[in-house]
Amino acid sequence: MNSSEAPMNFLEGNSLAEQFLHIEREQMVRLKDLTFPKPVQYVYRPLDYAWEPHQDYVRRYCQAPKEVLFLGMNPGPFGMAQTGVPFGAVQPVRDWLQVRGSVSRPECEHPKRPIWGLDCPQTEVSGARFWGFFRSVSTRPEVFFRHCFVHNHCPLLFVSESGRNVTPADLPAAKREQLLQVCDDSLCEAVKLLGVQTVIGMGRFAEQRARKALSAAGSPVRVEGVMHPSPRNPQANKGWDAIIRAKLDELGVMPLITG
Repeated sequence: MNSSEAPMNFLEGNSLAEQFLHIEREQMVRLKDLTFPKPVQYVYRPLDYAWEPHQDYVRRYCQAPKEVLFLGMNPGPFGMAQTGVPFGAVQPVRDWLQVRGSVSRPECEHPKRPIWGLDCPQTEVSGARFWGFFRSVSTRPEVFFRHCFVHNHCPLLFVSESGRNVTPADLPAAKREQLLQVCDDSLCEAVKLLGVQTVIGMGRFAEQRARKALSAAGSPVRVEGVMHPSPRNPQANKGWDAIIRAKLDELGVMPLITG
């Protein structure tokens, strides 16, 4: 399948998971016609070329309402860009979450950022830390996903001519707002569909964007934030597990994710 084709025919029935996938497909349709100026040279759309494992993730773990939504900013080059799963470092996605599915290639691929799918030999440190923590406290995925789900605000990865990751925050203001308004709308739909009571932004950008979007929509959902597990953050490198555990204790979330 060409990566630009939206595989709507893969959607089945009217379960919660299928409704969630439909929101994501509609988001991708709305984003399809947007163009992005420099520094962006490549746009990766894992909800197209990695749709199979993404569907598997949603259908396995999003069959019932969720109390807590952990929200990331956008795919990382060695995480969701490879596996279709938010914070999707290959090892936990394949071996703990047991996600399966074939991954094709983006229409335009930077030579320094090839897509290997679930065979990618490189590890996304943020994703390894994220899922590693929840594996340590929840033991089984079913325990974590009983009340929680993980989602990204923006489904696109942006890459510069040099191969550098360009975040949504790095985009020129007008284009950034155009992009983020579409993502805000989809986030509000997803939160309402899942019956989410608390959104936890992974990093300041995701937290602030969720707060802005849900406030504008008149949603009573609580929005909180926790430090992003990125290795570019010196504080996260000093013990992110302890930081997130303390925050989740404070928010009363720990009892929801322990067996």
